[in-house]
Amino acid sequence: MLPTLIICAYLIGSISAAIIVCKILNLPDPRTQGSNNPGATNVFRIGGKKAAAVVLIGDGLKGALPVLVAQYLDIELLGMTFIAMAAFLGHVYPIFFGFKGGKGVATFIGALLALNYLAGLSFAITWLFVAKVLKISSLSALIATLLMPAYFYFITDNLEATYVVGVICLWIFYTHRSNIKRMLAGDEGQIKS
Repeated sequence: MLPTLIICAYLIGSISAAIIVCKILNLPDPRTQGSNNPGATNVFRIGGKKAAAVVLIGDGLKGALPVLVAQYLDIELLGMTFIAMAAFLGHVYPIFFGFKGGKGVATFIGALLALNYLAGLSFAITWLFVAKVLKISSLSALIATLLMPAYFYFITDNLEATYVVGVICLWIFYTHRSNIKRMLAGDEGQIKS
């Protein structure tokens, strides 16, 4: 059952909320505008708050729904973290969009909220606090990501599941490598209200 759920989670993760929302709203393809990233932050740049909010919710649901189905089927926490990873990888490497996807933060938050709502809230609160202070979305995501394995282990006391979460966190740093270069160069854009 677990392999089937992992494949389904990857396929659900591969559905790009950003591309679909931009198409429905007659906005430019987010892969060709701004940061060329099909995620909520880039959709905010090209389409505003409402479009970005829909993308954020859609990307979060891609992470949450497969994990919630696994919970309903009594899959253990370790198995659910692999399902979360599959949804995340679907977002980053979507089979429906030439394996060129987003950076995975919203999908990861959705999965975390489903895995353990305290872990998800810890990530979201850290992101919001850092964003409020430093006003750089990518840096907020990276700081929350850096702290997530410690949060997750403290909350769940499950070392094996924390290893899987840690791998996802490392992958988020990899997906943000261009942002890290821009931050080091002082060129990363700030959050505009």
